Amino acid sequence: MTEGVLDEGPLRAGSPLRTPRAASVAGIIFSVLMITALVLLRISAPAHPGAGSQWLTDSGRRAAVAVALNLVPFAGIAFLWFVGVLRDRIGEREDRFFATVFLGSGLLFVAMIFVAAAVGGALIAAAAVSSQLPGGGTLALSRNITNGLLNVYAMRMAAVFTLTTVTIARRTQIVSRWLTIAGIVCAVVLLIGIGISPWVELLFPAWILALSLDVLLAGPPASPAERLETSNPSRLLARGSQPASVRDDDVLIFRTYAADSRSIP
Repeated sequence: MTEGVLDEGPLRAGSPLRTPRAASVAGIIFSVLMITALVLLRISAPAHPGAGSQWLTDSGRRAAVAVALNLVPFAGIAFLWFVGVLRDRIGEREDRFFATVFLGSGLLFVAMIFVAAAVGGALIAAAAVSSQLPGGGTLALSRNITNGLLNVYAMRMAAVFTLTTVTIARRTQIVSRWLTIAGIVCAVVLLIGIGISPWVELLFPAWILALSLDVLLAGPPASPAERLETSNPSRLLARGSQPASVRDDDVLIFRTYAADSRSIP
């Protein structure tokens, strides 16, 4: 008796894992954390590398940059959850080619923002524990590495991720049409317009926020059992208004189920 109850439960051995409902908010968490981190960085650190290192003597600005850099790892973790939610949304319709580019660009984006945050964090930590400010050469090298990783490489990978997501969404129709158009515009701007203004970086998390809200409001995808509807005879009465071909399939399933039940001793 106990074994039968365990086999019917949601945690029975060999049962497929389902994406938790809470994972749908991962994209929202990523967007909020990433936007907060980018805004704090832009308003705290000087825009030009030639500004010198005197701003590091301001404890308030240094603390704001440190908070922004500490938010980046949590944003990256939430982004990985968001990628998993999208793959679960696509389901069996996932194409290997687009899935490879989609997953690869997402992982590269996370890796690059992690490295950029690590370089910037090392500079802030060195200024906090040392009585001497970093030299002009050290400061310029650190800023160039951080800006290059974030603006040149990470945002290009974000553009590739957006284009791939838009392509998959258009073919599988898992999101609203206006989001695909907005995604194309966002990707083009990130590819060719990232050098115009550093605030362009906010386009990517803003689009992820809109996409996450759309996925969250759409609800979880139907499970294979719900799509097949093979083991509940009571659905036959509720579906009497459907076409005859669908009802015939249900009758055949019911007869097979009844025959199998009679064959059990």
